[in-house]
Amino acid sequence: MTYDTIIRNGRWFDGTGAPSAIRNIGLRAGHVVAISPHELDATDCPRVIDATDKWVLPGMIDIHTHYDIEVLGGPALAESLRHGVTTVMLGSCSLSTVHVGGIDAGDLFGRVEAIPREHVIAAVDEHKSWTTCEEYIAALEALPLGPNVAAFLGHSDMRTATLGLDRATRADVRPTAAEQAAMERMLAEALAAGFVGMSSQQLLFDKVDGETCRSRTLPSTYAKPRELRRLKALLRRSGRILQSGPDIENPLNLVSQLAQSVGLFRRKLKTSLLSAADVKANPYAIKIMGPSARLVTRLGGDFRWQHLPVPFEVYADGIDLVVFEEFGSGAAALHLRDEVERNALLADREYRRRFRKDYDSKFGVRVWHRDFFDAEIVACPDAAVVGRSFGQVGRERGVHPVDAFLDLVLEHGQELRWRTTISNHRPEVLKQMAREPGIQMGFSDAGAHLRNMAFYNSGLRLLRHVRDAEQAGTPFLSVEQAVHRMTGELADWYQLDAGHLRIGDRADLMILDPSKLDDRLDAYAEEAVPQYGGLSRMVNRNADTVAAVFVAGHAAFLDDRPADDLGVVRTGSFLRAGRPAPAPTAKGDLAHAG
Repeated sequence: MTYDTIIRNGRWFDGTGAPSAIRNIGLRAGHVVAISPHELDATDCPRVIDATDKWVLPGMIDIHTHYDIEVLGGPALAESLRHGVTTVMLGSCSLSTVHVGGIDAGDLFGRVEAIPREHVIAAVDEHKSWTTCEEYIAALEALPLGPNVAAFLGHSDMRTATLGLDRATRADVRPTAAEQAAMERMLAEALAAGFVGMSSQQLLFDKVDGETCRSRTLPSTYAKPRELRRLKALLRRSGRILQSGPDIENPLNLVSQLAQSVGLFRRKLKTSLLSAADVKANPYAIKIMGPSARLVTRLGGDFRWQHLPVPFEVYADGIDLVVFEEFGSGAAALHLRDEVERNALLADREYRRRFRKDYDSKFGVRVWHRDFFDAEIVACPDAAVVGRSFGQVGRERGVHPVDAFLDLVLEHGQELRWRTTISNHRPEVLKQMAREPGIQMGFSDAGAHLRNMAFYNSGLRLLRHVRDAEQAGTPFLSVEQAVHRMTGELADWYQLDAGHLRIGDRADLMILDPSKLDDRLDAYAEEAVPQYGGLSRMVNRNADTVAAVFVAGHAAFLDDRPADDLGVVRTGSFLRAGRPAPAPTAKGDLAHAG
């Protein structure tokens, strides 16, 4: 027997949570064909990798990204691949590009996901050749994909394409019978094509960009119960998934999201809800998340929270950060695109009074703690303020922290860069969440908020947390369980042919050096994005931690360097829910760009 690649003497994890073992692994024609404690015959094998003292894991699955735009112009998606992610999910938060055109996509993605609107429009207008879900899949597979992709169909995408963005974002407009039927056809077609389900959104601080409908909430937030009920019925019948974000200011909305998963006198609805987090602003919220998921399960439902298993640290340039959308004075500033108008508002005494009132308010549900003493300035032309919080600067200047912040924004604009941690700041709580079966490990938001956050290596950081606890004699998960939670568990729930590393499985895998799971995982880094005009975005860089990444048996990264043909040949596929992935072609027949 000959092999395309042999991986020798690595600690092998199969993605099921079963005990790991030192094994030799043989890959051929994109699949795992041998796993043996004995040495494999390397005759005529072009690549033999020594994985002694390393871990060999299934490629990780990122269940929440916004790569819908980036994949069109940069289909290698190298920032995820370099950290061992071999499958990414598109179409989150009600947003996809299956049915809308460029301008509408720009309005939907630009502000809420902080992707420059002009580049969204250009990417969709340049690449869109599809009108149906099957054509969309074919268009993606015509690109030199790096990782595999799977997708939700976005509710706001369907609503906008059917009603038009203006009507889709008006509270007094309901779809006509014909429009409702059109959305149901769109969703039925997506489910038949293998989309994992539908994403919706009820969170009210996600705002539309552009001019005509600027600052209205996303189209899915205007959907009435009848519209949602009919769309959810299609998901129930097919056994597919609703991904949703609740209106956190309306407890009844959250209760409804939980109850719908149970079904009672109808089929249960598989539901993935955003998101489980140990929020600084409300340290008690996390106490209901795990128990609520367990209760729904005991009642016969199928419900999961999504969770980012690392501290949720965000950066901002000036006032450009989505969390300002959750209160009136912050949203008012983000509404203004013109810098002169915005600066005039920030200097206005009455506006500042409103901002201070919002800042000091201790009532109501919130995501951001709104504590400028817990916000560190990391870059500014005025070097004297770097390393200080806005609260400290306010004390030094004898002004309220809000005025210190707004003064610095007025003076330095986007050259003022600062950071804060919004949630997941308590390690012990993160450990509890990692063990909770009703909470899924995911939610990186990769491809969005390019200047605000980078969680591309969150899976590696969870593995470090687990490894360190194990070495300290205080384990909270075994490494095998942690690997399972980020691979096979997700693949099985979303019905994807991924996440496992057994004989016959697709050879989507990573080789990891556990000795390099160190502080470099936390380091700050930036990298230019060519398809976004060279915009410098936050990324993660932890050289040598991941020794190799393979997709369908094809080397995508080796020794922390992308393969020469990454982004030139297609290694990834569109994974259709409930179906085996397409058989990889021979290496010489891989689809080339163009």
